[in-house]
Amino acid sequence: MYSGNFNIEGGNFNSAGIVSTNIKSILKKLGIPGDIVRKAAIVSYEAEINVVSYAKKAVVTLTVDPGVVRIEVIDEGQGIPNIDLAMQEGYSTADQRIREMGFGAGMGLCNIKNYSDVFHITSEVGKGTHLRMMIKTP
Repeated sequence: MYSGNFNIEGGNFNSAGIVSTNIKSILKKLGIPGDIVRKAAIVSYEAEINVVSYAKKAVVTLTVDPGVVRIEVIDEGQGIPNIDLAMQEGYSTADQRIREMGFGAGMGLCNIKNYSDVFHITSEVGKGTHLRMMIKTP
């Protein structure tokens, strides 16, 4: 039905949110129900902010097939040393600069998990992080 890739530049807060806005627009044009579009927008926005905050760059792949929206984010960056700790609500390694912009509350990965029907995360310190999210559609 649809498949496309988007690039995210780490550290560029001026462009943060563009990829998730594009994903939201594409899903609306495909006639995906509003509640599913909302979940996909939240998931992709949280992942995008994590890339901008912590990685050098990333590629986001959006795939829409009958019954499912898949979003995959593969970044090149610092990686996550302890995924279990990073998944705890409120845990954050954001520096002061990121917090002053209103980010880094420690809810990004939690929100991604909560708004995905299936969520997988792998990470390697010094290499990057790989997120795979799936949202079922009617």
